[in-house]
Amino acid sequence: MAKIYSKKALASKNLKPNKEVVSFILNYSQALTVVKIEDKNFEIIAN
Repeated sequence: MAKIYSKKALASKNLKPNKEVVSFILNYSQALTVVKIEDKNFEIIAN
């Protein structure tokens, strides 16, 4: 099991997301509001 975690991940270094993906993530993050009440977090999406 230790050998699995010690190996390097084979990830691509040329990650170029589409403009649509970037736009979607930015819009989602702007619409997301996290409200903390006592010890609980509530995530609200204003769409």
